[in-house]
Amino acid sequence: MTQMNWLVSYPEIVLLVATCVIALVDLAVTDPKRRLTFWLTQASLAIVAVMHGVALQAGLSAEAAASSVYGMQGLVVSDPMGHLLALSAVLATMLTFAYAGPYVADRELLKGEFFTLALFSLLGISVMISANNFLVIYVGLELMSLSLYALVALRRDHAVSTEAAMKYFVLGALASGFLLYGMSMLYGATGSLDLPEVFNAIQAGLQSGQMNVTVLTFGVVFVVAGLGFKLGVVPFHMWVPDVYQGAPTAVTLMIAGAPKLAAFAVTIRVLVEGLSALAGDWQEMLIVLAVLSLVVGNLAAIVQNNLKRLLAYSAIGQLGFMLLGLTPTVIGSNTLSAANGYSSAMFYMVTYVLTTLGTFGLVMYLTRAGFESEEVADLAGLGKRSPWLAGVMTIFMFSLAGVPPMVGFYAKFAVLQALVTTNVTGYIVLAIVAVLLSLVAAYYYLRIVKVMYFDEAPAGTPAVEARGGVGALLACNGAAALVLGLLPDGLMALCRDVVVRALAG
Repeated sequence: MTQMNWLVSYPEIVLLVATCVIALVDLAVTDPKRRLTFWLTQASLAIVAVMHGVALQAGLSAEAAASSVYGMQGLVVSDPMGHLLALSAVLATMLTFAYAGPYVADRELLKGEFFTLALFSLLGISVMISANNFLVIYVGLELMSLSLYALVALRRDHAVSTEAAMKYFVLGALASGFLLYGMSMLYGATGSLDLPEVFNAIQAGLQSGQMNVTVLTFGVVFVVAGLGFKLGVVPFHMWVPDVYQGAPTAVTLMIAGAPKLAAFAVTIRVLVEGLSALAGDWQEMLIVLAVLSLVVGNLAAIVQNNLKRLLAYSAIGQLGFMLLGLTPTVIGSNTLSAANGYSSAMFYMVTYVLTTLGTFGLVMYLTRAGFESEEVADLAGLGKRSPWLAGVMTIFMFSLAGVPPMVGFYAKFAVLQALVTTNVTGYIVLAIVAVLLSLVAAYYYLRIVKVMYFDEAPAGTPAVEARGGVGALLACNGAAALVLGLLPDGLMALCRDVVVRALAG
């Protein structure tokens, strides 16, 4: 724990150096399409992805207890769970850049700061995922958040984007305050900021009866509130619909994708690894957040006509479903239910990000200069205008709705299985509630499919522009959502393995 061991953070160091180099190189780029900046960015991300992949493989081949390596005097941790989530975040960012290219070029947003801010946001995500200390989590969170605030406001002459950025900034600052206040209370109660030491202090304090339980409980409440905002769950969801709708669609995808993985990682690090002795407190709060998110997200989405706003409320409901996977606790001395729950939640989050990338990527594909394909009605007649695009969108909608054989069905099934196999009446009731609210959600997903295939496009609607490379990526994205639904065992086993190793470390 006392060693610096810089090698633990070498993917983040490479990403930081690459980001600075790209920012400097872009100053000399005169090509309006920023080809050099784009390919430098993608090459840098590919290198970082390979680093995480190699580290993930090395961690999985080691003994479970030795798969977690600490560095920076215990401030950061390198473990298979962190590398899998970081790898997913890097790949999500690469896909986001690929989907966003034509969109930002048509709106004069293809500038060096678009790439630089997105990379700094990814750096913050990577820091959050590997953090083993409250302050490191907060530094990563602020780096990610400040970059995203600026990206939302990138379209300075657009009133709606500026308003969305202001709402995001003000509410984000409030949530950061919640999180920091909760961390300070936990520090006051335990005397440490390092998560393993916090865990040990709480265990010892509760056994001896000398711990101030009131301060601990308030600290947990504020931390859960801060995490709830970053995940965008009810009642901390106020920013989600406005920011999704107001931000340029490329930036909406950046907010909807990789940052969710970071929020999930921090939730596991803080609540499961650091505060598991207080699981009885925070799991009850997560149950309330999950049920409220399922109810509010799915009911509010029904009445939306703006596609981005509908997907925002859909995201609230989806993340509420994911939170259910974090609620099963240790039953007696059997940790099986907790491990099943955490791994199913991780599988759900990774596959949800995959589906979200394709959904917003397709929305951007349908846009063109001077036209934003943001209304549900804009998809009318897509089944005739572009049958393959309508087919890909149908795969994504079916996956989000949980229709077999898409990956979304297996993700929901895994979470429900984790709840039901506890054999606890309360969790079984939760599973029933989740299924009923998923049926409500199916309405607005199938409504989009109905609009594409059964509604007629308005007269004069232009044909969909062909964009070969992006179209091929969308097809691969849709195929991945289908294949992972047919063959989910590999990814599910990987999620379970990395979660078990993280808890063992």
